[in-house]
Amino acid sequence: MAGFHKETSATADSLSALGKAGSINNGKLDQGQGSTGTSPPCPECGSAKTWKDGIRETAFGPVQRYLCRSCGYRFSDPNSKQAQTLFNGSGMSEHVETIHTKKLKSETAILTYCRVSDELYERASTGQLRLVKSLAEVEARQENAQREGTTQTAEIKGKIVEFLWYLTKQGKSKYTIDNRKCMLETLVKFGANLLDPEDIKDKIAKYPGWRSPNSKMQAVRCYKSFASFIGVKWESPKYHQPESLPFIPLEKELDTLINASGKILGAFLQGLKDTGADPGELAAIEWIDINPQTKTLTLNHPVKGHNPRILKVSDEFLARINRLPKRNDGRVFANVRCVIANFTFQRKRIAHMHGNPRLLKITFRTFRHWKGTMEYHKTHDVYHVKKILGHKRLQSTEIYINLEQAVFTEQNDEFHVKAVKTIDEACKLLEVGFEYVTDMDDYKLFRKRK
Repeated sequence: MAGFHKETSATADSLSALGKAGSINNGKLDQGQGSTGTSPPCPECGSAKTWKDGIRETAFGPVQRYLCRSCGYRFSDPNSKQAQTLFNGSGMSEHVETIHTKKLKSETAILTYCRVSDELYERASTGQLRLVKSLAEVEARQENAQREGTTQTAEIKGKIVEFLWYLTKQGKSKYTIDNRKCMLETLVKFGANLLDPEDIKDKIAKYPGWRSPNSKMQAVRCYKSFASFIGVKWESPKYHQPESLPFIPLEKELDTLINASGKILGAFLQGLKDTGADPGELAAIEWIDINPQTKTLTLNHPVKGHNPRILKVSDEFLARINRLPKRNDGRVFANVRCVIANFTFQRKRIAHMHGNPRLLKITFRTFRHWKGTMEYHKTHDVYHVKKILGHKRLQSTEIYINLEQAVFTEQNDEFHVKAVKTIDEACKLLEVGFEYVTDMDDYKLFRKRK
């Protein structure tokens, strides 16, 4: 029967010399040259799972044979000159055959067909057929596991979408929803199974991007909310943020970052410095929130329970804003996460350029801490600072009392001193940060730390 004869000595020699995959090497199936991109696809079903199946000796020379593991189609190498000559002749039907319609006469040919029948398995005199059947079973298990994994992934994605929609219906802010979405997707990408609470504990503890206790606390809070939504009981791990005062840089260090950044990032950082706003609040502003006449900015999208507020901004901020391109959605800035990614890169570059590692400690929230500290230092009015920062509770603002004492105790005691007589002059000094000290010889004395 054409194409399924027993291998001749010449064929065996060709196989030995070429070391082709699909043959038996010391009782083991050589898979080293299986479907690796060098074998042609099956002309019947187009599958890439084609395996080399010995050499066919023809009048035109040896021709490489292939077997499709998907549909059982056996064919010759269409790229060889011998095969092209055969395909153009009358013998083409003898060289392209299907295993299901012809009997296999050699054990070697049988071995390349992984779907071994029970009858052939019982008739096997060696362990070769058992090996091939085992490989077929392993492949089937892998395909089932992959199919189950795909189904589970689709289920988890569906649960995330339902959870985000639930948060939307509960009136959660867009900032909160985006943050929960980002954390859940990060866990999934890290290989976590959101339906397995114990696996979540392990991934939160090991994820390299959440090194600080604060980051892990946010991740725990996020999954706790998700677990409650899907009805999974979870004993959440306990992470505690150590008590420490925020880093307060020098004003010239903030200005260094602002001036060395691009126009979009520079405008964003200048806005943080002028207003002390939360990064999410500033990222959400629209052009209609800016009033150039009164030099004010309205924060209509507060986050974390802050109060909406109207704040003064500098001419520098307005000038930087006016140089930005207008977005179609009416917003001034893109999503805060895009700005953060740019800031992380620019901060590292600027710190290296100026040789100042302190710049690496500055984050978006550092600008807010700096603003609260400076405002309290100027006024010593904690209620004024509470209004500027949008806090609902005075307890949240009291930290800036300690910050002001810690920062300005370490500085030298050099001051700019001014003496004025009129109320207008005194008001102008107060507006630029001078503080009243005492009266002397009909003069009012003011000072401002250098």
